[in-house]
Amino acid sequence: MTHSTRATAALRALVEADPAMAALSLWCAHRDRDQTLPAVTEGEAIHYGAAFEALALHEAMGLAAHHILHVALRHGARMGAMAARMGEGFDAGLWGIAADAIVNEALLEAGYALPRPALRLTGLLAAALGEVKDPRAALADWDADRLYIRLRAEGEGATSRAKAHAASQGYAADLTPAPAEAEPEKTEADWRQHVTRAMEAGRIAGRGFGMVGRGMADLPAPRTPWEVILRGLVTRALLPLPRASHRRPGRAFLAMDAQARATGGPAPAFQPGLARAAPVPRLVLALDTSSSVDDARMALFLSEIMGIARRVTAEIHLVAFDEAPEAPRRLDLATWRTQVPALTFRRGGGTAFGPALAAAAALGPAIILVLTDLEGDPGPDPRRPVIWAVPDDKGIAPPPFGRVLSLSH
Repeated sequence: MTHSTRATAALRALVEADPAMAALSLWCAHRDRDQTLPAVTEGEAIHYGAAFEALALHEAMGLAAHHILHVALRHGARMGAMAARMGEGFDAGLWGIAADAIVNEALLEAGYALPRPALRLTGLLAAALGEVKDPRAALADWDADRLYIRLRAEGEGATSRAKAHAASQGYAADLTPAPAEAEPEKTEADWRQHVTRAMEAGRIAGRGFGMVGRGMADLPAPRTPWEVILRGLVTRALLPLPRASHRRPGRAFLAMDAQARATGGPAPAFQPGLARAAPVPRLVLALDTSSSVDDARMALFLSEIMGIARRVTAEIHLVAFDEAPEAPRRLDLATWRTQVPALTFRRGGGTAFGPALAAAAALGPAIILVLTDLEGDPGPDPRRPVIWAVPDDKGIAPPPFGRVLSLSH
């Protein structure tokens, strides 16, 4: 496909105005296409519609930079990964609002002009969460994934306020999620290198996005996704260990016994062999259903349970708890897709982790995964490996045992 003619003037102007953005634009594909919106990002390609040509040059530069950042920050790939993780509960519109707000705030701080009105991160935080922050502080605190998780966790009220505010600021969905299984042309490491070089060019020039972007939490970072960390921890914990079996002799004993018989030497001491079949490893999911876990957080936790059931080949038991644990429920690996959404729990009580962890430990698991907001005393150590999976680990004091894993990463 040929390079965009509609964006040529804006991209040329970026070369003189902003070295960092000009460098990032070189790693994006720019194409013209018949469409309603002035510009749309799909993967690593930016498509420009006829309406783009009608913009004044300074607004066209800002809108082109907006989509260049969507590509450079891997928003399409990250959005697709979140969609695969959350399943049917994923709200693409809300994720797009979070991404657009961050990109626009950064560009306006860098001195760009955008078609007005423009959705800003500071305005979104104030309208949806009641948080008033300086633009630079907001950009340093929030990335698109964490902001999406926070808005969902705050419940329908925050989600509705965010969407209403975005609509009032002219937001239109201009980002397409990349399929999770799609192979990107450039890896996350590639984009991290590209962005680092672009930021350095901006720093040397002393102007443009390079002077703002270095402090952004949304920049590509060498951060391992929580799913990968969880998969590694669970896999190591669930590895079947060899067990001795006194029902059959070990190979070393058979060899020494044969040698003794052949030479008339003393019989060796019996050495047990290894059991042929190892027991199926067991994973216990402890689900916090207390009053501090609202419907939005509960929906997030159930989505994670379905994701864990999809990834882990183990015997999975679910223990729901508030002030006291409910009876354990075993997840059927063949029917979990329908079993999990149909589950009902006791809701609205206090939080007591001790009895729940004791009930989980009584099942003899290789590992216990607690889905919780960690509001409460963790109680005594159950003497089993514990992972505390929380919606966001910011501001949470680590418990005296176990590992805290943030679902927002």
